[in-house]
Amino acid sequence: MPNLDRRRFLRDAAATTALVSAGGLAASTTPAQAAPPPAAPTPTGRPRGAVSFRWWGTAGWRIDIADRTILVDPFLSRIDAGLFAGAFKTDTPLAVRTDVIDPRVDKATTVLVTHTHWDHFMDVPYIAGRTGARVFGTLTAYHLGLAYGVPSAQLSAVRGGEVLDFGDHTVEVVGSLHSRNASYSVAFPGVRVSQPAQPATIADLPEGDTLGYLLRVEGGPSVYLTGASDVAERNLTGLAPDVAMVAMQSATTTADYLPRLLAGLDYPKVVVPVHWDNFETPLRNPPVVAPADRARLDDMIAAVRRISPRSRVLVPEYETAYHF
Repeated sequence: MPNLDRRRFLRDAAATTALVSAGGLAASTTPAQAAPPPAAPTPTGRPRGAVSFRWWGTAGWRIDIADRTILVDPFLSRIDAGLFAGAFKTDTPLAVRTDVIDPRVDKATTVLVTHTHWDHFMDVPYIAGRTGARVFGTLTAYHLGLAYGVPSAQLSAVRGGEVLDFGDHTVEVVGSLHSRNASYSVAFPGVRVSQPAQPATIADLPEGDTLGYLLRVEGGPSVYLTGASDVAERNLTGLAPDVAMVAMQSATTTADYLPRLLAGLDYPKVVVPVHWDNFETPLRNPPVVAPADRARLDDMIAAVRRISPRSRVLVPEYETAYHF
């Protein structure tokens, strides 16, 4: 794998050039979409398109590396729990939408789970059964997987600090934190230290501790993936990714979130905001954004540009292939 100090030197030397292209990316007229400058050639011998990133809303991604497919927090069912209508129903049934998942998940080798709230985990057991993918997550994710009947041989519990070697890419697990609401609380707190009954409602899927993941691709980018808007910045030392997928805050109770995160990540070349869309609506472009979240997204973009002026902000569209 590339030497970390060399990657940082090359990244700093080229910080004014964001090496991003998007298949089918169109300029947006919305205030939240940054107009991208012309993309420079990717500095690698690997063919263009060998590594692609497709956003699936919330913190979800499909990442294709040659013949391998990594899914991160794949939540495609996008069930309506009344959250965005101001009538949140914690007893909403966990109704997996196989008609939505099956056309999109033709294969998967690895599933990375940041935490086990329903909008990150509820589709994972079905996808694991459909594809045979290995699921990485907290001990809570492991026990919840067992509760759904996922074989233990497909479940790998991690806690942060592990560096997993997959040949042409590695995944480093990073201990992280879940964001807090306006009351300084976490929705559905708790962990599962043993196998529970199979969950039936969204309240049966607790936060279960939170992780981040650093993906390093041989001859390609290093990308940090988050699923919630808080940060244990001391765990970020030395990661220095090229790209950071950064969850948007919904409350300001976490102090200096973006300054601490961006400094901890050594100011990535590209910052991709995630978890800003209305995830109770169908996965169709343009993404639906609640008015309050639109304002938060605009504020986030302005803050990133102020804190890290050499970073490009890329606001993604659903299922568009991005190459970094």
